[in-house]
Amino acid sequence: MAASPFPIVTERLLLRPFEDADLDAMVAIYGREDVNRYLDWGARSRDDVREWLGRIKKMTALTPRGEALRLAAIIKGGDALIGDFSVWRTSRDHLQGELGFVVHPDHQGKGYGLEAARVVLGLGFERLGLHRIAAQCDARNAPSAALMERLGMRREAHLLQNMLVKGEWVDTLVYAMLASEWPPIAPVDHA
Repeated sequence: MAASPFPIVTERLLLRPFEDADLDAMVAIYGREDVNRYLDWGARSRDDVREWLGRIKKMTALTPRGEALRLAAIIKGGDALIGDFSVWRTSRDHLQGELGFVVHPDHQGKGYGLEAARVVLGLGFERLGLHRIAAQCDARNAPSAALMERLGMRREAHLLQNMLVKGEWVDTLVYAMLASEWPPIAPVDHA
């Protein structure tokens, strides 16, 4: 049996699969209206988060047959769960994937999102063997767009009013990176 690759240790974070004990921290993130402002759902109840956590804690695949990897970001030296980072397969035939991330507002603007997303993006290319990884966000979500750009992802599209979210037509920005572009040549800062 192969040794677990978790936790993955970065300069300031531990990345590991989600656990039942993460319920309170996930409610503290996804129960907030400001966190869900640009997502296509509203604040989640404790029961909704519990049910959802039961599904996402199984997303630990790092194999060519695995469909998704979803990791909790924990600040080193403590137990504060500050974010949710994922990469999942969108096309097996074309080796396509998508990157996702959410960081608790109290921990935004400190470089944690960049640090964790870089690791997850690398896992998508290096462990899952993806050819292209895309990411998208509501066009009003400037911090998410900025993070994708700092990761070295290229903005490929600005889709106009392509989604009806919470009764409002919104634009979507689409970013992507190819395996041949990984890792980015330019150093990535922690700003």
